[in-house]
Amino acid sequence: MRLSSRNRAAVTFVRDILFMDTIIQQLVNGVTLGGMYALIALGYTLVYGILLMINFAHSEMFMSGAYFGLFTMLFFTDEGMIGKVTSALPWMSWLTPAREFFLGSTFGLILLFVIVFGVAAVLTGLLGMLIERVAYRPLRNAPRLAPLISAIGVSIFLQNAVLLWVDSKAIPFPSIFPVKTFAYGINSLKIFIVVASFVLLIFLDTFVSKTKIGKAMRATSQDRDAAGLMGIDINSVIALTFFIGPALGAVAGIFHGMYYGAVIFNMGFFPGIKSFTAAVLGGIGNLRGAMLGGFVLGIIESLGAGFISTGYKDVIAFVILIVVLIFKPGGLLGESVVEKV
Repeated sequence: MRLSSRNRAAVTFVRDILFMDTIIQQLVNGVTLGGMYALIALGYTLVYGILLMINFAHSEMFMSGAYFGLFTMLFFTDEGMIGKVTSALPWMSWLTPAREFFLGSTFGLILLFVIVFGVAAVLTGLLGMLIERVAYRPLRNAPRLAPLISAIGVSIFLQNAVLLWVDSKAIPFPSIFPVKTFAYGINSLKIFIVVASFVLLIFLDTFVSKTKIGKAMRATSQDRDAAGLMGIDINSVIALTFFIGPALGAVAGIFHGMYYGAVIFNMGFFPGIKSFTAAVLGGIGNLRGAMLGGFVLGIIESLGAGFISTGYKDVIAFVILIVVLIFKPGGLLGESVVEKV
C-alpha cells in the first residue's frame, strides 16, 4: 500500500522529531556521564603532571568515595543503622531527630548532601595522602616501572579489601534526592550532576591558575628540583595533589551511586579506565584537556549507545581515541614536548 505525499511528509516529520529527541537525550546523558569522567580524569592528570606517574589506584579512590558517601548517608538517614548505633551508644540518640530534620525539609536535605559530599571527599583525600606516603613516596626516585607496579598493587588491595570487609554484592544507594523529570530525558538529578561538575572543574582550574599553592603545584610540575631550590615544599605539594585528586574522585563516585542506584566493590574499574582514556584524549597532564576529554568521551559513548548499540559504545570511544592520537599524539589540548639532553 503506497502512502500519499501528505502521509509520507507526516511520517518523515515524525521520524525527524524522534531522531532529534534521541539526539538531545543522548547528549544530555553524555554530558552527565562526561562530568563524572572529567572529575575522575583530573586525578590522573594532576598526578601525572607532577610526578609523571600513572596512578592506577585512582579508580579505587572513586570506589572508596562512593562507599564513604553511602555509609555517611545511611548513618544519618537509615532507621535500622540509627537504631543499632543508638542502642550501642545511647548518647548518639540525637541521630533520630537529626534524621527527621534532614529528610523533613529542603534546607535539611541540602545540608545532608553537603555533609555527605564533604565527609566522603575529606576521607578519600586523606586515604589518597596515606597511599602516597606509604606506597609511592619511598619509590619516588626509583625507575618508573616500580611506582606503576605499586599503584596496581594498591588498586588490587583496596578492591579486595572492600570485597572481603564490606560486601561482595551491590549495595543500593539511598534514593532520597528529589528527582523531577522534564522534557528530553532531562531530570533534576542530571542537572545537579552537570552543574556540580562544572562548578568543581571551574573551581579547580581557578585554584591551580590563581592561588599561591596552585602556582607552587605548577612550578613543581615544570621542574621539581628547581621548585625545591626556590623554597617550595615538594612533599607538601605532592601530598596536596594526592588529596585533591581522590577528593574529586569521591564526588564522582557519589554521583555514580546516585545516578545508577548502587555501589559495588569493582565499580571503579571501567570508569577508571575510561577516565584515564579521557585524560589521554584531552592531553595527559593538562587540566583543561582532562575536562574536555571527559565530556567528549561521555558524549561519544552516549551517542554510540543510542544510535548504534550499547555493546559497541566502548569500541567506538576507543577507536576515536586511537584516531585522535594518531593525528595529534599530545591529545586535543596537549602539546608535544621535546625532551632536551
